[in-house]
This record gives sequence, C-alpha cells and structure tokens, in this order.
Amino acid sequence: MVPTVTTAGTSPRLGSFESACDALDYAAKGLTGINFYGADGRLVSSLPYKDLRSRAVTMAGRLAAAFPRQSRLGLVAETSPDFLVAFMACQYSGIVPAPLSLPAAFGGRQTYEWQVNKMVRRAGLAAVLAPAALRDILISAVAPEGIPVLDLSGSDLPAESVTAIPHQANEVSYIQFSSGSTSEPKGIVATQASLSANCRAIIQEGLQVREGDRAVSWLPLYHDMGLVGFFIAPMYSQLSIDLLSPTDFARRPGTWLKLISENKGTLSYSPSFGYELCVRRHRGEALDLSSWRAAGIGGDMVRNDALNEFSETFSPSGFNPSAFVPSYGLAESTLAVAFAPLDAGLRTDRIDLGRMQSSDRAVPASDLTRDGGDRTFVACGRPLASMELKIADAHGHELEHRQVGRILVRGPSIAAGYFRVGEPIQPLTDAEGWLDTGDLGYWLEDEVVITGRSKDMILWNGRNIWPQDIEWIAQKAGGRSIARSAAFETQDDAGAPRIVLLAECRAREPEIREELVRDISAAARAATGVPIMVELISIKTLPVTSSGKLSRAGARAAYVSGAWSDDMGGTAGLAAIAP
Repeated sequence: MVPTVTTAGTSPRLGSFESACDALDYAAKGLTGINFYGADGRLVSSLPYKDLRSRAVTMAGRLAAAFPRQSRLGLVAETSPDFLVAFMACQYSGIVPAPLSLPAAFGGRQTYEWQVNKMVRRAGLAAVLAPAALRDILISAVAPEGIPVLDLSGSDLPAESVTAIPHQANEVSYIQFSSGSTSEPKGIVATQASLSANCRAIIQEGLQVREGDRAVSWLPLYHDMGLVGFFIAPMYSQLSIDLLSPTDFARRPGTWLKLISENKGTLSYSPSFGYELCVRRHRGEALDLSSWRAAGIGGDMVRNDALNEFSETFSPSGFNPSAFVPSYGLAESTLAVAFAPLDAGLRTDRIDLGRMQSSDRAVPASDLTRDGGDRTFVACGRPLASMELKIADAHGHELEHRQVGRILVRGPSIAAGYFRVGEPIQPLTDAEGWLDTGDLGYWLEDEVVITGRSKDMILWNGRNIWPQDIEWIAQKAGGRSIARSAAFETQDDAGAPRIVLLAECRAREPEIREELVRDISAAARAATGVPIMVELISIKTLPVTSSGKLSRAGARAAYVSGAWSDDMGGTAGLAAIAP
C-alpha cells in the first residue's frame, strides 16, 4: 500500500465549486486522496477521492432509504475513512451531518455522555453513527432520547437503497458544535454557500494553493480547523491529505513532523501548544522540513515564545521561520477570517501591559515600562478580501489603531445561525450583518492582533486584566516546570474578590514547588500590579474544550465547587500564596 500521489493529474480548480458534492465530483476525476497514518508513521489506509465518492454515493442511497431528507445525524468524528465517507454520504443524500467529538483520552466518560446527550437534544438528531469501539458509550449517552446508534461504516443500515438527492448550493451542509460551548453546546449551521465562500478564500487568498502542495494534519475532524481546513478545503483544491489522529499526535508528536518530512508536506496547521509539544518531545530525529511553506497557527492564542523555540529546534532540520502563518478565525465564520502574509513569518508587537490595562490602548513598550510589565503579541494578519472586520467599543463605534475593542466581522462566510430543534434558526449577526465574535483585539497597521476573549476579562479596581497575561507570565517564570495554567476571578470566604491562577506543575519536590509559587506570584504581581493567588495542580487536570482549548469557565466552576481534588486529578501537595 502506498499513499496517494501529490499531483492530481487534472486541470486544477482552486475552490471554484458551489457545494461539497461538486468539489468531490471533480476531485474524484484525479489521482489524489486522503491517507491515514498510525502513531509510528506507518500508512494504515489510503482513500483516493474517487473511492471516497464511490463509497459515499453508495452509502447515500441507503441513508436516503432510512431517513427523510434534511434529517440530522450525529457522526462521531474519528480520524478514519468511515467518518469521511459518512460525512460525504450525508452531503449526497441531502442529510445534515453533525460531527461529534470523541471521549477525552483520560477518563471523563460521564461528562462525555452528558455533552453528547446535550448535542443530541439540541440538534434533534435522528440517529448517531459511531465506531464499534465507542458504541456502548454512545448507546448509554442517547438512551434517554430513544434514538438508534448505528455503526459509522453504515454496515447495519437497511440494505434497501433509493435514489438520493444531494445538497444543493442553497442548502445546509452540516452543523458544527462550537468547541467552546461545553455546558450548553451551540450548533452552528454551515451552509453550502458559507462553506464554499470560505474554502475559496482560504485556497485562493490565505494559503494561495499551488501545484505541488500537500496537506498534513493531526487536527480533530470534529473541530472547524480540522474539518474545513484539512479535509474540505483540500478536497476543494484536489490536494492529497496525510492524516494522523489527535490521540496519536499526543502520543508521538514527532510523527506529525515525520509525515511532513517524508511526504514533502507543504501545508499544515496547529495551535501553539502543538509546536511546543514537538519541541519538548524531540530527541534529535533526522527530519527534512524544507518543503513546509505554510506552517499555520490557529485555534487558540498565538504564543510567540513557543514558536520561537520551535524555530530554534527545527531550523537545523530545514524549517524556515518565515513559513509561520498566524491566522484568525472561528466556527461562526465557517473557519477563516484573517491570514498573515505568506513568507513573512511572525510579526510581533511588544506593548506596555500596565498602560493597556488602564487605558485599553496597546502602547508600545519603552524604557519607561516597568520590568516585567510588557507583553508580546503576534499579529494574525489581514482580513480576507471577502470579509470585513472592524474593532469597536461597547457602543459599536469603530476604534482607532492600537485601541483595544471588540472584533466584529461580516461577509459571505458567516454561518446561517445557531440551530435548536423546534425553534427558528437564531441569527448570528445584527441587522447590518455584523457578527460580534466575542474576541478582543486591536489594529496593528493593517493586521489584527487578538488580545483575548471578552467573557474571560477580569475587571479589577477599574483596570482590565487579561487572564492570558497572567498565564503567560506563569509559563515564563516557571519555565518547563509549568504546563497549562488558568487564571480567573472568584471570591474569598468574606466575599472579597480575588484572582486565582491554577498552574499544572511537573515538579514534585516540595521545595521546588514552593519556589515556583513564590516566583510566579512575584512575577504576576509585578506585571499586573494586583495580588494573584497561585495554586499548583497535577498535569493534565485543567478542563479543555473538545478542540483542546483551555476552559477557564470550567476551571473556575470546579475550583469554586471544591470538587477539584476529588474529580479533577487531585491537588495533593499544592502550594498557595497570595502576596
């Protein structure tokens, strides 16, 4: 077995399609396709686009016989041919798929079942298709709703088949559950029009896809960056894709780089933590990363320090730092909103943290900035030509350059709305078509800089404190001893406000932990000017969303409930200090 070739052998069509079915119909005429690899980097299976289409059309006839057109089906989005076939079978049968996440790698079955049940009820799913290994979990999750759980391969669908009617250009494509909406999942309705518009912009503007490109990804297919960015958009441009599951990536992150090296991958994305994990696990393996022309960063805040470490570690392996492409997007805009210019690398902006907190202005740091009171942001590029972006205050008035405000976007990629069964689709935009993203940022000349989420901001004595600032300070002060951290505001026993930082700590020695608490507390107070209570917790205990993003709300809820030590990995030996 060999992977699909890089060149399709057909005349390139770069995103000029009106629906996912149109895109696959054309891709199936060529030689490219999707390849699935194991943790050790060995090819497990290969799925040329022509085979994907053939299998999807066959399954579509059986789906159409079993479910009315426009029914909604949950598909557990494992990284496998079965999921991609089922997803495209829904497209060819006029059925609306809703990709569902997989259970967390470490425990959490009860939480997963609860989340799946919420999604099933919100979307009014007619059935769930799941891989055999997860069938019992899904049966338990959907039991109260009385809907069937079928095999993801479609093997237990009724044998009867009818002529299916594919989704048309003016219809829905899929429902994307927002990765940040774990307590009350929001089903985002992506239409064929919004999907096609965003894919066209990604392909033609953002990544400027060209002959010889090849995509490599470990991103989860239930997240918009994995589903759209590294399945649908490459299919819209007839690219071969090499896929590694998120679980296998976490186990062996070097395999991601190995696939890029061996298959001459040119396009691949990751949140900052993925690049950081590669650095931490690298043992000097021989790699050739010179083909990687667009190393994208998205899905979370872009961390300059982690990317610089990646460059230093892998430049001897041919990685070019100018390949970094910071980006900005969200599922409500299908995926992409802005891309940094290609071949430009990271554009950073070092600002005075204290002045930003007190005035909402990103003033460049200077000799007058107090020691430790600076913060370096990475610019996330210019809006796509088809997208408008403005930064506004609470009253909707546009702000000048370097003024921090809410990010609003408008354009054809905006999804139709939020779906809840039995209710009209809830629009995402205001009367003028603007979507309030919930993100905060500022203009750095013609590029947008993201500073954080508005819902996470901490108001302290009239000052705006960004939790990311505290978390990044913890990483800087704690070095490799500190993994993820979460900062949030709560109250002490007397009802007075306080800011808490929970930091995952690799060190076990009491004296080292006590020193870390002192150093982090001092650095955080020096940078923010406010007291921070620091608590060290076990590795891999902070809650995350389905896409791997930190959930500060989840961390705060667990902390306030007092359930942390019992339910989330324990805090034995934690040290705390509030200067």
